[in-house]
Amino acid sequence: MGHLTGKTAIITGAGRAVLKDGSCGSIGYGIATAYAKEGANLVITGRNVKKLEDAKEELERLYGIKVLTVQADVSDGSDNEAVVKNVIDKTIETFGRIDVLINNAQASASGVTLAEHTTEQFNLAMYSGLYATFYYMKACYPYLKETKGSVINFASGAGLFGNFGQCSYAAAKEGIRGLTRVAATEWGKDGINVNIVCPLAWTAQLEQFQDAYPDAFKANVHMPPMGHYGNSELEIGRVCVQLASPDFKYMTGETITLEGGMGQRP
Repeated sequence: MGHLTGKTAIITGAGRAVLKDGSCGSIGYGIATAYAKEGANLVITGRNVKKLEDAKEELERLYGIKVLTVQADVSDGSDNEAVVKNVIDKTIETFGRIDVLINNAQASASGVTLAEHTTEQFNLAMYSGLYATFYYMKACYPYLKETKGSVINFASGAGLFGNFGQCSYAAAKEGIRGLTRVAATEWGKDGINVNIVCPLAWTAQLEQFQDAYPDAFKANVHMPPMGHYGNSELEIGRVCVQLASPDFKYMTGETITLEGGMGQRP
């Protein structure tokens, strides 16, 4: 029996991605793997159907849990509340409950300076990140209130430190950080844990950022003092398990910054 057996977790942006060396290359998939090992049934969303189906096949085969995949893209010009409602409706239809919401999905035009940023690029980050987090939190609230569940959102050092070439990404992430703190204040009385994680993990997206924008990468991404980047499953995924574990109720509203395996609470 795992810590999360019988629980249902929604993880956005959890399609399977791999690094050049073939290892896990996605924070969302790393979290999904950590949750599957603890017995949770999963609802994973994303834009790429093949990545979702690849994740479902591997997680169900290896860990014996049930995975529901739902293609979902919160974006400018879409009926985003309907998009999110579809995810929630299918979750309740399949599993009957929601115990954990993890808002991990985020797209952006990282590497493009503020002066060169277009409105479309800015909207890409805001809708996929901040608006998606807002819509999912609102839609999940009644169910999380019933289960005394958990919300785990994701921010970034890009917003904390003002990274070069990441204006829209940083703006979205700082918005999510503020939203999380307000929810922690408002939802604590309902027994809902609300936390945010600011990770630094080596992912396929970071690999691509390094290849596409080497100057911005060099300016922004520095090796943590422990000498390695965070592992998507073993460090970030395990922190997310801990934050949702019924055996460990964390103080809500705190920020956890993962720097190569070090968890710090500022």
